[in-house]
Amino acid sequence: MHEIKMNRKKDKGFESPRPFKLTHQVVCINNINFQRKSVIGFVELTIFPTVVNLNRIKLNSKQCRIYRVRVNDLEAPFIYNDPTLEVCHHESKQRNLNYFSSAYTAAVSAVDPDAGHGELVIKVPSELWKQGDEMNVLKVYIEFSLDQPKGGLHFVVPDVEGSMAERGAHVFSFGYQNSTRFWFPCVDSYSELCTWKLEFTVDASMVAVSCGDLVETVYTHDMRKKTFHYVLPIPTAASNISLSVGPFEILVDPYMHEVTHFCLPQLLPLLKHSMSYLHEIFEFYEEILTCRYPYSCFKTVFVDEAYVQVSSYASMSIFSTNLLHSAMIIDQTPLTRQCLAQALAQQFFGCFISRMSWADEWVLKGISGYIYGLYLKKTFGVNQYRHWIKEELDKMVEYELKMGGVLLHPTFGGGKDKDNPTPHLHFSIKHPHTLSWKYYKMFQCKAHLVMRLIENRISMEFMLQVFNKLLSLASTASSQKYQSHMWSQMLVSTHSFLKSISNVSGKDIGPLIKQWVDQSAVVKFFGSFAFNRKRNVLELEIRQDYTSSGTQKYVGPIKVTVQELDGSFNHTLQIEENSLKHDIPCHSKSRRNKKKKIPLMNGEEVDMDLSAMDADSPLLWIRIDPDMSILRKVEFEQADFMWQYQLRYERDVVAQEESILALEKFPTPASRLALTDILEQDQCFYKVRQGACFCLAKIANSMMSTWTGPPAMKSLFTRMFCCKSCPNIVKTNTFISFQSYFLQKTMPVAMAQLRDIQNLCPKDVLNFILDLIKYNDNRKNKFSDNYYRAELIDALTNSLTPAISISNEVRTVDNLNGDVRLILEEITRSLNMEKLLPSYRNTITVSCLRAIRMLQKNGHIPSDPSLFKSYAEYGHFVDVRVAALEAVVDYTRVDRSSVELQWLLNMVQNDPAHYIRHKILSMLGKNPPFTKAAESPLCNEALVDQLWKLMNSGTSHDWRLRCDAVNLYYTLFGLTRPSCLPLPELGLVLNLKEKKAVLNPTIKPEQGPDTTEMTGNTMGVHIPVMGFTSSLDEGLITMETVSSVSMSSGVAPPPQGLKRKLDSVVGPLGSSPPEPGQVLQEEDTSKKFKIRFNTMEEDQIRWL
Repeated sequence: MHEIKMNRKKDKGFESPRPFKLTHQVVCINNINFQRKSVIGFVELTIFPTVVNLNRIKLNSKQCRIYRVRVNDLEAPFIYNDPTLEVCHHESKQRNLNYFSSAYTAAVSAVDPDAGHGELVIKVPSELWKQGDEMNVLKVYIEFSLDQPKGGLHFVVPDVEGSMAERGAHVFSFGYQNSTRFWFPCVDSYSELCTWKLEFTVDASMVAVSCGDLVETVYTHDMRKKTFHYVLPIPTAASNISLSVGPFEILVDPYMHEVTHFCLPQLLPLLKHSMSYLHEIFEFYEEILTCRYPYSCFKTVFVDEAYVQVSSYASMSIFSTNLLHSAMIIDQTPLTRQCLAQALAQQFFGCFISRMSWADEWVLKGISGYIYGLYLKKTFGVNQYRHWIKEELDKMVEYELKMGGVLLHPTFGGGKDKDNPTPHLHFSIKHPHTLSWKYYKMFQCKAHLVMRLIENRISMEFMLQVFNKLLSLASTASSQKYQSHMWSQMLVSTHSFLKSISNVSGKDIGPLIKQWVDQSAVVKFFGSFAFNRKRNVLELEIRQDYTSSGTQKYVGPIKVTVQELDGSFNHTLQIEENSLKHDIPCHSKSRRNKKKKIPLMNGEEVDMDLSAMDADSPLLWIRIDPDMSILRKVEFEQADFMWQYQLRYERDVVAQEESILALEKFPTPASRLALTDILEQDQCFYKVRQGACFCLAKIANSMMSTWTGPPAMKSLFTRMFCCKSCPNIVKTNTFISFQSYFLQKTMPVAMAQLRDIQNLCPKDVLNFILDLIKYNDNRKNKFSDNYYRAELIDALTNSLTPAISISNEVRTVDNLNGDVRLILEEITRSLNMEKLLPSYRNTITVSCLRAIRMLQKNGHIPSDPSLFKSYAEYGHFVDVRVAALEAVVDYTRVDRSSVELQWLLNMVQNDPAHYIRHKILSMLGKNPPFTKAAESPLCNEALVDQLWKLMNSGTSHDWRLRCDAVNLYYTLFGLTRPSCLPLPELGLVLNLKEKKAVLNPTIKPEQGPDTTEMTGNTMGVHIPVMGFTSSLDEGLITMETVSSVSMSSGVAPPPQGLKRKLDSVVGPLGSSPPEPGQVLQEEDTSKKFKIRFNTMEEDQIRWL
């Protein structure tokens, strides 16, 4: 009784939407059949009611077939209804996205566990709730099976000889956000924590890896099967539970015995090498958070056909097997380390500390991304860190300016505007499952950038103290076995996080949160200046654009760094409502002919050649917001010599990258010299030098007529990498210095972009690249040269220019231009060599496929997708498939081929690999066969129907795929009814508010994206047959859906055979369950009236 009384206390922080508290769950899967791809098992949930007479228990379950439900050993009737299976009823003639989006949001809301809903409604037997105030524990037992699951669990069964273990067959759980309901019934919410007991019976040759501690492994009598028993004593959300079963090879980490790694057969040597530095990541996080890793063990599992590169679950992470590499591979090493570091950061924030609601997701993603950034800084250096921050900021700013803003902390309810805080988007951000994948990526990116802004404001020391406080509170709460009301301390909310910050630092970060978290959009600055010689003052003008899409007005401090002759000076300016001009006093006088070293920001003193600068001005260069402490885009105007000084002498990589970008507009000998100097500087960051290569190629092309000497970079490359005696033969590869390795890879690719007066790649450049390939010798190198060889093929691709077409000439290999013939021969040779000796990750095949597509696009060889289609087939390595599919997508657009579009869409529906399906849809979205703006023969009614069907019911098993389909539909047809469709028949519409019938107002012209009220009267709303009322205010029901309606009352009576009362429940008993989720009925408390449609045969209905 003690626990129950405690339970009743209202917890200040978290109020559960459910009338019960889940304290423990058992998951037992006693049969996994790889041939049939099926799973059989049961779950048992221990529940404490928090209300008297608990008569309904709502749980989440998708695609599971439920056989029976028992509550405390009594058979319990249940209803299984999944409105997301088919969002809009199949008879609906609607085809506009506005309508779909609101219906989809309503469908997801109707089963949203965060609102206390679920697909599975269990009626508690009345014997159990007639006991007055005595609140007893309820044990809910559910038997279920999964047959060929389309989501949640992924079976990989290679089609080769041998037993399942010999074939390397394995299965693992996957999903985007809370997707555990796809493989067992549960409360699929990040805020419902409980302890776990997990049991998996598998073949003796297989290993089952799951969350928590492996307590024991028990063999059956015949020794053919064994059961793995896991216990997870730390309260965890169902969404953070996972499973992986396969014939894994096992490696206990030599540095930390509580860490175990699992990989597929024969990959153990790669696993050993790839995991050899994991302990350093552990040490780093434990040190900065001053807190032990929260679980008693950690498991990494590497699987094939992974959904994403990294998925984190309580005490284990599932990775793509493609992250594994040997000691010979250079380029993959940092990428794999970064994935491991991300996974481990999410163990602390995301798995151990969970979130109260979807609106608090940004805190977890922000903290894990922020501490991952600190790891990057320590391991890869400040330059790499600042480069990464700039890259992330640029990516996010570009997305927000294009799409109109990313909102970190959405709040709903309370007035028209609040209900849709992002009217500029074609999807709802109310649930993670309605978001576009790209938006979610940008959301994570913005979250960690905002954490960095908070750090700038309160200091890193306080920031880490806040994280430590959150972790120690959670740690204390997690050990309270019998005080489950305490467990809400393991949930973080925006409010508790901000409160923690103000308690620890004593600073008010309210304005910062209001600006970047509670509203979307970024800032766009334009800067220019003039120097006033009389007053020795720099007159700086900073303008803002806050009217374009995705922009907001910024008021507050901004830092400006001015490099003068006497040193570098920081000024903090205040940007007011209307102030544009700012006067900054200069510290140095202009000095002529006096030689003196110039002090830089980092205390270094350097000699500069000042002849290029303005004799009257002491200014060398100016930077606006150098620390990136505003989420912004800056366009600043300064003279070319200032950009050149900044590139040469500013020691911050971000400044150097900015000046490289600016110098593209100044093709002068001085710019050429500055860029060449940077290329020769060994101590300059390698990514800056890589950028300088491409900038130099652009400048050389602009200076074509005045360029003197050999082609850009050729003599430099020869001096650095070729033999002294024979300059056209490259030295044997060593790659000891990674700096020069990256430069050696990039230079030829940039050189191939050079063009002569005829706009062709210069002959000596092409021959030079062909010689690099010909004389490449890797025999004495301890590193693989596969990435370098792939880049040389990319260089050949870059050298291609459009063919000069002679009318009526048939393109054949015989009449190819001589240079192109050499390129084609080289590509064919490389592609054939790959078949005999494949390179790591097939990098060379990928580059060859790109090259062949470019040869086709430039008219050198006939355009034909058949080669790409054969490489895109299931069975090839994933990178090869993606490259081949990219070519097919491009072919579809250029040749307007309906056959290839159909082939791609069939693959989206049938391909075994989830990642490939996702990739095809996102590539079609990026490079669409047509857009809503242009007429196209591909745009027809059949395509509209096919895509509508795909997003309406064909992708219900994978949230990410459904949102990809919505994106593609939006790209092709926009928000309103596709223009290629015939006008719908005019149906009568009943207006429930005004009690009159009107003609169907479905057809409205396309509205601009800035109209806030996109739904509403623009279409006749068909009440979706899910049984919940559409979320639109108008309450319109079309005559198509309701055949006979009593006009007098204005409210449609329920069809025959269904009652209107909410408490009467429709549903089959456990004996003969329907197809999972097929029985359609849902409660919607927000409406006064209720209309339900009966989709089952009368005799299937049973009143309980």
